[in-house]
Amino acid sequence: MGFSVAEETLQEKCVNLDAAQNLDSDGFYQDGDVIIGALINVHNLAATPDLSFTRKTELTPCLDFQEHLVRWVQAIVFAVEEINRSPSLLPGVQLGYHIMDSCSRYPHSLMAAMSMISGGNKTCGTTRPAKVIIGDSSSTQSILLSRTLSPLQIAVISYLASCPCLSDRQKYPNFFRTIPSDAYQARTMAQMAKRFGWTWVGAVVADNDYGRGAVQAFEEEIKGTGICLAFFHTLYREQLAKDVARAAATVQASSARVILVFSWYFDVEVFLLELIHRNVTDRLFLASEVWSTNPYLLANPQLYTITKGTLGVALRSMPIPGFDTHLRQLHPARYPDDEFLRTLWENTFDCSLTKSTSKAFQNALPSCSGRESLEGVQSPFTDTSHLTVTYNIYLAVHAVAHALHSLLACTPQNNSDPKIKLKCSSPDNITPAQLLQHIGQVHFTTQSGEEFYFLDGTIPPVYNLVNWQRAPDGSLKYVSIGRMDGNQLIINESAISWPGDTGKMPVSVCTSECPPGTRKAIKKGLPVCCFDCLPCTEGEISNITGHSLTLIYKVTKYHKSLMFLFLLFFSLGSIKCYRCPQEFWSNSFRNECVPRETEFLSVRETMGITLISVAVSGIIITATVAVIFLYHKSTPIVKANNSELSFMLLLSLKLCFLCSLVFVGQPSLWSCRIQQAAFGISFVLCISCILVKTIVVLVAFHSTRPGSSALIKWFGPGQQRGSVLVFTSVQVVICAIWLSVSPPSPHRNFGIHGSKVILECTVGSVVGFACVLGYIGFLAVVCFLLAFFTRKLPDNFNEAKFITFSMLIFCAVWIAFVPAYVSSPGKYSVAVEIFAILASSFGLLFCIFVPKCYIILLKPENNTKRFLMGKAYIYM
Repeated sequence: MGFSVAEETLQEKCVNLDAAQNLDSDGFYQDGDVIIGALINVHNLAATPDLSFTRKTELTPCLDFQEHLVRWVQAIVFAVEEINRSPSLLPGVQLGYHIMDSCSRYPHSLMAAMSMISGGNKTCGTTRPAKVIIGDSSSTQSILLSRTLSPLQIAVISYLASCPCLSDRQKYPNFFRTIPSDAYQARTMAQMAKRFGWTWVGAVVADNDYGRGAVQAFEEEIKGTGICLAFFHTLYREQLAKDVARAAATVQASSARVILVFSWYFDVEVFLLELIHRNVTDRLFLASEVWSTNPYLLANPQLYTITKGTLGVALRSMPIPGFDTHLRQLHPARYPDDEFLRTLWENTFDCSLTKSTSKAFQNALPSCSGRESLEGVQSPFTDTSHLTVTYNIYLAVHAVAHALHSLLACTPQNNSDPKIKLKCSSPDNITPAQLLQHIGQVHFTTQSGEEFYFLDGTIPPVYNLVNWQRAPDGSLKYVSIGRMDGNQLIINESAISWPGDTGKMPVSVCTSECPPGTRKAIKKGLPVCCFDCLPCTEGEISNITGHSLTLIYKVTKYHKSLMFLFLLFFSLGSIKCYRCPQEFWSNSFRNECVPRETEFLSVRETMGITLISVAVSGIIITATVAVIFLYHKSTPIVKANNSELSFMLLLSLKLCFLCSLVFVGQPSLWSCRIQQAAFGISFVLCISCILVKTIVVLVAFHSTRPGSSALIKWFGPGQQRGSVLVFTSVQVVICAIWLSVSPPSPHRNFGIHGSKVILECTVGSVVGFACVLGYIGFLAVVCFLLAFFTRKLPDNFNEAKFITFSMLIFCAVWIAFVPAYVSSPGKYSVAVEIFAILASSFGLLFCIFVPKCYIILLKPENNTKRFLMGKAYIYM
């Protein structure tokens, strides 16, 4: 669509638009070669117009005059006059402006824009059409303007519309702004929440694209960070009282102590007053750039108690050289057509100007003398100490001027893309499409030394961080505590004044952080910030607290890759405990891994000392029996029981007692190999001696039968020693093969007692160990059976009886040993094996040798051959 056609159409219809005529009366026009249109919401309220088709469209007058916003109007006036005086920027070209009141409502904003681009006024034809629109302040109104003017290729440059949605160049190709996108502001607030550990944050925002877009951007930024949105309420201007009451009730009931507020200062004031009415004064507010430095809120004494400690994101403040002088020298006589200045003048000096459109002031106030001056006036309008939005408007005018300069001089300033061919023109033939193209490529350096350019229609993000603090006179002021430059957050925490009387940073969490030793269990149906704290199981710990997370965050905040890994790792860590390394175990508080306690059957503990004492006692008793037998070796009872085998049996029993000592103490490579081999060989030697003794008894009995006298000759002393040697050699061969193929070795067992590591000997080859035990068991069973069959031989002292008892005890002990050994944990399994060795050894010693010692020592009269062979006296 060509602009000329649209302009012609609008001109034809101008005479029929009474509303447009009404709007022109609220504007300020200055002629020039090129006209810059501007929309400033000098008034804040207006009744909703009737836009039905049944009646003529009428816009009601704007209400709630905002004196300090007249400074925004003067920023345009000052910038245009400054450019017109410049010899280097647009020489020979005079800029003009057409400034109109948008009244913070889209019908006023849209109709004012149409009036400006069509050149419409009361006479419909005496003003030049605007080639570009600077405005509007609202994101919603800027969206409507951009979409409406996009087909006409008219550039829209907003100074305050910060919705992230406006960065979409496909939808809004003609939109630019001199304020960063709220995506960056939301990122700043999210990083502040991370910095101070606030994981439970509420949000109260304007019910428009600005507020909803900001919350959406904030939610995107907090994904995966452990921060949750506690609630989300919107404030709609047309039903503000109802929305404020609902939002205040939610804030009052919520445990969130940090509230994110994205809304116009007028709505914020009503919301804060409602909270004060409900006595909710212990919340910290994260203020958006719209109200974080607003002088009216700061000057309202009713808000002192609730807004102290507010943290805000503010637009960067820059001085405008000469602007303060310009404001001080203003006078209605200098700009007689400026209705905004006239109204400001009347309000400031309580007088009425002759041409004033304010009937109330004309009737009730005296006329102005014309000698009034702003030189000594201290008001928000004359305060130029922190120029934020004012500076944005000033930049927007200069951006248009530089684009026009590039267009008229045919010298592109930032044409980095060779595919873009910029067209040139003259002041009389400039089209909005040409100007739009050059605005997108504008690049210049401001008076303060900043580089200015548009990146996807938005300037690079730079914010100041402010804190509302109590001044010495009791009022509130905002103090700079840091800045956000790109993605770098810089905060001076020591300069922050927190809300409340304690001066401490507020804690805003759904659930207090789990203490060390517990893990988070997410509550079903609630955000991840709401959880229960469950203790870690044994062997697991959790010792990451909020303070630890804050420290690690500070270390990694400048490195995106480290930050991502940090968030990923600790988002998992917040809901789980971590198992200690294998050599460590959790302490009783489950907050630290400590080295595991090593456990083995020590010679210093009670159990070890007891077993050693019993073993030594067995050795001593065995040695004593050997001495008794040696001393009485010529007596019949010693001779009758084959003294050589008896001494060999006593030696093997001593070895059995001795081998039990090898099991006590810390396992080593050689102790593990020796203990099982010594155990196997000693017991086979012992059982072999008993087996041969049993065979000797059996052979001696059968040799007394007729025709069997030669039998004893085939089993004499040599054959007896040889049999013992053969039986023992088999076990020696088994042990040798076992130790050479898969020998026992020391092992650290972590799976029995969690807090302890068990030092034990593994058997190596289970088959080898089974063969050793199996061979011992085989000999024991054979010996038991032979002794059982010979137990009733007709002698007073039949040794087969005692061998039968001893083998019965031996087999019972080792049969009970197997399940006891398997079920005993750690060192107790070693103790069970030692007990089995000692019990079976004592059983053999007592059953076989105690009866003999009893006769030798206490019944020497029975130590005769006649008694031993007699049949009338039954022993015991």
